[in-house]
Amino acid sequence: MITATPSLGFRILVVEDNVDLALGLGNNLEIEGYEVLTAHSGEAALEFKEDSFDLVILDLMLPGLSGIQTLRRWRGCGVTVPILVLTARGEESDKVEALRLGADDYLTKPFGLLELLARVEALLRRCSLNQETTQSTLRLRDLEVRSSERIALLGSVPLELTPKEFDLLFALLSARGAAVSRGDLLRRIWGYRDGTQTRTVDTHIAELRRKIEVDPGRPKYIRTVRKMGYRMEAAE
Repeated sequence: MITATPSLGFRILVVEDNVDLALGLGNNLEIEGYEVLTAHSGEAALEFKEDSFDLVILDLMLPGLSGIQTLRRWRGCGVTVPILVLTARGEESDKVEALRLGADDYLTKPFGLLELLARVEALLRRCSLNQETTQSTLRLRDLEVRSSERIALLGSVPLELTPKEFDLLFALLSARGAAVSRGDLLRRIWGYRDGTQTRTVDTHIAELRRKIEVDPGRPKYIRTVRKMGYRMEAAE
């Protein structure tokens, strides 16, 4: 079953099999000025074309095609819109799997409505800023990042980065070797307020290191700055 509700603003696809929760989310998003599309299964969600929505709110516990399988198919087909995962699972492995497959953020049920709306706003704001980014190429040894094309290369090999990972790598490279705090990264990339307690930055850094470091346990590109954040290392 697929439903669409007319409104103004960005279009958000809510993929949630709990009809009451989907309706509640839709109503609150519409109050904020978003257009809401609703699908109650992964199969139904995949019927939408990529250009019909600007962001996805995806439940992992779906009947039939799971949220993880739906996410994998979207990213495998080149769908790049931001995806916010909702999960009742608290295990770190589930969150890491979703992030590895291309999720941009996640919320564990039960969650607060204000936090959900803040994360939706942050994802859409960052997406809009990315589209307006002027052409810029940053290099560090054999690592190259082209912001206008949203391409990252290690040597001549393209890196398969999620949107969040790309933004994080670009932010660190833009600092030109200076340390960037976790709080600053949370504000600039995730849109979080000061004082937010989350391991999101560290989880994404671990994924970045897995993709660009020869030995992620002994990183030569992304260095940890104790009790502060991270920086890109220029020296060999």
